Amino acid sequence: MNKKLLCAALLGGLSMVQVAQAQDFDDRWYLTGAAGFNIQDNDRRTENAPFLAVGIGKQLTRNWALDLEVNYQNPQFEANDDLLWSQYGASIDARHFWVEDGRAWNPYVLLGMGIQHSEMEFDNFPNPNSPGQREDDNIAAKLGVGIQSDVGPVAIRTELAYRHEFDDVDVDEYSAFDDSESDRGFGDLLLSIGVVIPLGAEKVAAPPPPPAESCADKDSDGDGVNDCDDKCPNSQAGQTIGPDGCPVPISIDLKGVNFDFDKSTLRPDAVAILNEAIEILKRYPELKVEVAGHTDECGSDDYNQGLSDRRSRAVYDFLTSNGIDAARLSGPNGYGESRPLEQLGDDFPGCKSEKNRRTELNVQN
Repeated sequence: MNKKLLCAALLGGLSMVQVAQAQDFDDRWYLTGAAGFNIQDNDRRTENAPFLAVGIGKQLTRNWALDLEVNYQNPQFEANDDLLWSQYGASIDARHFWVEDGRAWNPYVLLGMGIQHSEMEFDNFPNPNSPGQREDDNIAAKLGVGIQSDVGPVAIRTELAYRHEFDDVDVDEYSAFDDSESDRGFGDLLLSIGVVIPLGAEKVAAPPPPPAESCADKDSDGDGVNDCDDKCPNSQAGQTIGPDGCPVPISIDLKGVNFDFDKSTLRPDAVAILNEAIEILKRYPELKVEVAGHTDECGSDDYNQGLSDRRSRAVYDFLTSNGIDAARLSGPNGYGESRPLEQLGDDFPGCKSEKNRRTELNVQN
C-alpha cells in the first residue's frame, strides 16, 4: 500500500482547517449513501475493489456529527479469482466540521471505530484442512478527511479515509500463493463520494415576536394625544384638546374689531386683533368658528342686513387669505341690527354705539 499517498491526503485535509464563525445548524436525522473504491492492503493478496456504504446520522452541534454506517466490499484474490472473498462491517463515525457562514462547503476530519466481518475461501494443498473457508470478526479503526457541500435539499460528501483492521491472521496458514505473514493487521485506503439526505421537513425559524406596544403607540380616546402624554384619558368627541390631552376652554375675543360708521373696511387696529385670532386658530386646528357680522341700529333693517353681510365677509376673506381653511369657517353670516350689545334708549340711540358695529368669531365645537 502507498503510505506516502495516505500521509499526503491527511496533511492536505488538515491544512483546510479554518476558524469558524457561529451559525445555525440543521439537527434533523439524515440518511447517508456512498460508493467508492477500496485500495486493499497488499498483504491481503487481493485486488482493489469497489465498495458501498449506507448509514444514518445526526448533526449533534454546529461542528460535530455522528453516523452509524455499514459497508460491503467483495474483492478477488490476485492469484486465484475462483476463490471467494468478501467483507462487510459496521462503524460509528464522528465527523468534526469547520464551518464558515455563507459558505456552501465545509471541510471535516473523521474518526471511526467498528467491526469488520471477513469471509474467505482458501486452497492450501497439501494442507489437510484445504480446501476450506475462514470467517472472522475484527475491530477496525478509521481516520479520514473530507468535504461536505450543500446542493439544494441534499449534501454531497467527498471523502478519503484509512481503515485499519486488527486482524492477527497468519496469511501463510491459509494461502499457498505467498509465505509472508500479516499478524500486524491490515490497512485499506477508502476513496468515496456520497450523499446526505435529511429526514423530515426543515425547521423554519419562528419569526421574532412583535415589539411590545407601549403607551406611546396608543390613543385610547382618539383625541390625537398618545396615552403616555394624555392627562385626560376620557376626552369626548368634539372637544378642543390641548397638548396634554385635556379639553381647552377657548374663547376668541374679537373686542376691538369694530367698524367706522356705515363702513365695512377693516381698520388697522382690527387687523392686529384678527392676527391674534389667526394664531389661536392655527394652534388648535380642530377648532371651527362662525364668522358673524353686526351693525348698530341706525338705518333700515334691510340696509343694516347688507352692511353686516359685508362686514362678516371682510373678516372671512381676511382669515382665509391668511392660511385658515374655509372648511373651518361657518358663514360669513350677517345679523344686521338684530343682536345689539348695547340698548341706549331714546336719549342716546343705538346708532351711536360703536360696540354694535362689530364682527364676532363664535366657537362651534
